[in-house]
Amino acid sequence: MIDKPLDARLAYRLVYPLRNSRITPNHLTSVRLLFGILAAAGLSTGDYFWINIGALCFVISNFLDHSDGELARLTGKMSKSGHYFDLASDAIVNIILFIGIGTGLMHSQLGFWALFMGMLSGLAVAGIYFMRNEIEKFIGKSDARQPNIGIIEAEDVLYLLPLVTLMGWLIPFLILATAGAPVFALWTLKEYREIRIKQS
Repeated sequence: MIDKPLDARLAYRLVYPLRNSRITPNHLTSVRLLFGILAAAGLSTGDYFWINIGALCFVISNFLDHSDGELARLTGKMSKSGHYFDLASDAIVNIILFIGIGTGLMHSQLGFWALFMGMLSGLAVAGIYFMRNEIEKFIGKSDARQPNIGIIEAEDVLYLLPLVTLMGWLIPFLILATAGAPVFALWTLKEYREIRIKQS
């Protein structure tokens, strides 16, 4: 567990008692997807209370994203179908999260642009996850880790979403995501293409 990020370590401890239970990795993926949908729904309302509930749901969803893989490795219940279900859930949650944020901000000064920005950010983040997964296939999980500081990875910034919603910072958050996510996606695409060329 030395090379694991912090949330993966915590997820391992959480699912360890479940190793001999009837709970499967796909069950956890389903719960992760459900909380992701609830997060997007809450954020899409534009209501301060439900926005914050949505942000908390997203934190739970994001954390559970690690738990299914940890349980699969613990129990040996790894499968291609489970892996693809996990990937699909990642894409769905990230896309609808930002669409939810954009929808909730359509009544702000951003207007209709908020929805466009949410869609662009969500697609970019989903693309990053997909490409990093493909990179892992070529060079291995440990070598394909995201930029990190020790056991804290770049994606862990999303755990700050409840702070963002509490402070009313969703507009600058969406603006930064719209500017940064596509750039990072292009950088990841460049890395992916270079690795494919080296491996071919």
